Amino acid sequence: MLASASIIVLVLLPAIGIVLTKSFENRLVNALEKELSAYSYSILAVTEVENNAVYMPEQLTENLFNVSGSGLYSVITAAKNNVFHNKNYVLWQSNSLLTVELPIIESSPKVGESKFSTLMINEQAHFIYSFSVSFTSNGDDSELVDFPVTLHLIKDKNEFNDAIDQFTQSLWLWLFLLMSFIAFMQWFWLRWMFKPLQQLKEEVHEIEQGNISSLEKEYPTELHPLTKQVNLLLKTEQNQRTRYRNALSDLAHSLKTPLAVIQSHDDITHSTKEQLDIINNMIEHQLKRAQSAGEVSWHKAITINAVLQKLISTLSKIYADKNITFKLDCQSSASFRGDESDLLEMLGNLLDNACKACNSSVAVSVKRDTLKLSINIEDDGKGIDTELREQIFKRGVRIDSYQQGHGIGLAIVRDLVSSYQGQLLISTSEKLSGAKFILQFDSQKA
Repeated sequence: MLASASIIVLVLLPAIGIVLTKSFENRLVNALEKELSAYSYSILAVTEVENNAVYMPEQLTENLFNVSGSGLYSVITAAKNNVFHNKNYVLWQSNSLLTVELPIIESSPKVGESKFSTLMINEQAHFIYSFSVSFTSNGDDSELVDFPVTLHLIKDKNEFNDAIDQFTQSLWLWLFLLMSFIAFMQWFWLRWMFKPLQQLKEEVHEIEQGNISSLEKEYPTELHPLTKQVNLLLKTEQNQRTRYRNALSDLAHSLKTPLAVIQSHDDITHSTKEQLDIINNMIEHQLKRAQSAGEVSWHKAITINAVLQKLISTLSKIYADKNITFKLDCQSSASFRGDESDLLEMLGNLLDNACKACNSSVAVSVKRDTLKLSINIEDDGKGIDTELREQIFKRGVRIDSYQQGHGIGLAIVRDLVSSYQGQLLISTSEKLSGAKFILQFDSQKA
């Protein structure tokens, strides 16, 4: 809106300036034409024609006609249909033209008509006002005949140009000041008008970061329905998730107790115990999947480097006998927008598998840009066969059917990644030649 308002100002005010300049120029031209027309009447009033010649007083009333090179000149020429002289024959000229070389004047309107145009004298522009009149003169047989002449009034254009330049400079200076003032007022007004929306944007960002749980600031009446519905949505989602997790927790406890009692019996067979272990693992898996925060609308940004440091510290102690070398390459600004327990679950499972499968090295690299977040976990173990990689992502495959070191927890990781609209990819590590697990998330979502 600020850009569009500025464009209007930048187009409208210059257009007004151009129109005003053109209007001022036209009015100045009209005034000059009237001025020269008034001079013509004063000159014609003292003009006399006798014996086919024009007689004028030595000095005219307007002194500029008497001063050589004054910039105001007067010429009388024979008009068309003058039987005594050729057309444009100079019958008289003012003293101001004594040192000026006058070109041939082609302008010769009809008797009783006038013409206003421009004329070049010594490569300088001049205005010229031509007015034709008819006097009476004695013919060869002493009869009175018409003696048409054309009076030309010429004025230097420099004074006119100076007036236009002064007006233009003054006009554009004030227009520039006006444009600056209007632009500032528009910026101030739009900033003040959209301040509530800016506050709303900042509060939504705070909610996304997990710093606040609802919209708390005061907003204009027009935004009350929006803020009320957003707060209601946040509260409803939080309450539903709390009830959901509580219900799942109660379900887990109610199932685990009978399973523990059954598993404690000494008379159960080995195959029955295996099935009970599978049921127990399935309960854990489904609880983890159901409690994932991936579908929550608002996430707090979690620093990935801090989570990885904790996990590596813990796993170094657990697998101290393998003396594993961990290589961590993580951008300090890299963050994951989601639930911290979900991030711990995903990275913990993949790092634990890498520690089990590796010989002596595990590498973790994290990169985030404007498009995606990538987390790579690599080891120097045997890797995973291509056929087995395809089976991992097939629905219904048992989570304990993979080779040792790469099966436990992969289904949980897969479901957690899916809940964040991400991808879990498996390939071969170029650096360590073992397995390489790649987690990819959209930067706008995670």
